[in-house]
Amino acid sequence: MLIHGVLALSLSLSGLTGATAGVDCAKVKCLALTFDDGPSAYTAKLLDTLKREKVKATFFLMGQHVEQYPKLARRQLAEGHAIGNHTWDHPHLPAMTDQQILDEIRTTQDAIAKATGQQPKLFRPPYGDTDQRVLDLVGQEGLPQILWTGTTLDWKLRDPKKITAAVLRLARRDGVILMHDVVPQTVKAMPGIIKDLKKRGFHLVTVPALLRGKPVPPGTTYPPAP
Repeated sequence: MLIHGVLALSLSLSGLTGATAGVDCAKVKCLALTFDDGPSAYTAKLLDTLKREKVKATFFLMGQHVEQYPKLARRQLAEGHAIGNHTWDHPHLPAMTDQQILDEIRTTQDAIAKATGQQPKLFRPPYGDTDQRVLDLVGQEGLPQILWTGTTLDWKLRDPKKITAAVLRLARRDGVILMHDVVPQTVKAMPGIIKDLKKRGFHLVTVPALLRGKPVPPGTTYPPAP
């Protein structure tokens, strides 16, 4: 019973921190695939692919979608993926009042905690639309802001071949690539994308794994601006 309890705690912490067992990104070529706006009706199929291929990803969740698909949020955490806050309903944050921004963050934190038992440690602003005031408020809530090194524009491409080409073009060591698990063509493309990235020597890990165990301080941004 004790062994089972320790194992369950280990799995929970692994999912919360986004740890990727056996991968040291200081020594190998790592890349983080990130997915925004879910969970969605396509997320389960994506999770099946990631599990089969033994890779981890980072999911930035919308509160209203977590409320709709709480089991998928729980599954993401249980299977060792990292999860983050992506606001309740995807607004343009700089156009909002301080209180409205805080409400977007807090209601989503609460929804994710209710679904998974854990509050996220990461935040991604919708559209990457942010400024210093937004960043300060995010930091006030104890969260860092996670952006990306490249976006596939998969929501616009809507074509598995074009999405695959975009990922391969953007792939680089310690890169953070933005995709969406609400785009069915992205989910369809993922088996081939993973195969091609592995052939290129990439280890596919969570954003926290890229940091080599060093968390991003609240109110700061990763990856840092070039």
